Amino acid sequence: MIKLLLLILGFAVLIFGEVLKVYFIMPFPGSQEDEVIQWAYLIHTQIGWIRLVGALLLLYPLYGYLRQSPVWARATIAVVLGFYAVVFYMFNYRFLADKIFLQPENVGFLDASHSKVSGKQLALGITVGGESKAYPIEIIGYHHQVLDVVGGQQVMVTYCTVCRTGRVYSPTVDGQPETFRLVGMDHYNAMFEDATTGSWWRQVSGEAIAGPRKGTALAEIESAQMTINEWINLHPNTLVLQPDEKFAKAYDELKNYDEGTRKGRLERKDSVSWQDKSWVVGVQIGMNARAYDWIQLQQARVINDSLNQTPIVVTLSADSLSHFVFNRVLAPDTLQLMYKDGKIVDEGGSVWSPAGRCTDGPRAGKTLTPIASYQEYWHSWRTFHPQSTRYIP
Repeated sequence: MIKLLLLILGFAVLIFGEVLKVYFIMPFPGSQEDEVIQWAYLIHTQIGWIRLVGALLLLYPLYGYLRQSPVWARATIAVVLGFYAVVFYMFNYRFLADKIFLQPENVGFLDASHSKVSGKQLALGITVGGESKAYPIEIIGYHHQVLDVVGGQQVMVTYCTVCRTGRVYSPTVDGQPETFRLVGMDHYNAMFEDATTGSWWRQVSGEAIAGPRKGTALAEIESAQMTINEWINLHPNTLVLQPDEKFAKAYDELKNYDEGTRKGRLERKDSVSWQDKSWVVGVQIGMNARAYDWIQLQQARVINDSLNQTPIVVTLSADSLSHFVFNRVLAPDTLQLMYKDGKIVDEGGSVWSPAGRCTDGPRAGKTLTPIASYQEYWHSWRTFHPQSTRYIP
């Protein structure tokens, strides 16, 4: 009886150790709702010891059963050993995030006039040192991260399709360049592991949440999400990331992600407001955060609000995919913008583009100061901004 109990316990330790090492950091049913990241990191870092304990538990009963047991018992043990071998392979080589989502081999760019990517696609755009680049979301969404150099500065362009979060960071830690790999997810948000310490970093915030560097954060680089056409209008000399032909099939699987028409549990779009997969525009000023419902923004086109005592305006372009947020103070005035007869106008009759530039009227040529904003799923914004309020007109 003792041998049987040790045998069962040993196999349980080995099998469950391999499964839990991956289960807590991948989108399996029930794996992403609870605060389990520290347990996940413990299992991940101690898996060698867990395997050793399981093997030691098996030594005595295996020796006894293989010497004196009938053929059927030895065959059963062989089957279980084979099952463990399959589990080991699947959870160490097939189900790992960086084995599923590979890094691009060719990071190539073309100017706007020669780009092969449709201008209707969404992209993350950044400008550093006078150089502008656009990274189509249906490309970086598969890779999760793309390393590049913009304006002489190394950048790490990241995107999580399950949270719909795009962020750009400087991949420098403690003054040294760092290398990251996709390791899994936490609360459905992509998570990276650094090569130096093995710490785990959230994509949405750039913060290390487990490991020796816990509490450290990467420096975020200002970015904007909009259609490529809209980005080109603002930055005509931009370069546009081109698809790596090796991953054409993977990119095709993200087709229609921009428009939110994909099906499935993780990347769909809710058709009503304030559901988990509803789109919102998130804004944080200081410690105050607020979410603006995308459906309401599509209807209003312009939303005037005040956040942390800062008057702001949220606008939507004619393509209904590109959003902007600005400080609506134009000293000495605080503007009240409205959508009228297909145009954005202020109380003085000046006409404004959704991108914050006055195109006609007394204030022609003036521009508003942009404020960082993000379009993402409501479940993501509320999870990582628990203090956030909802905009209610």
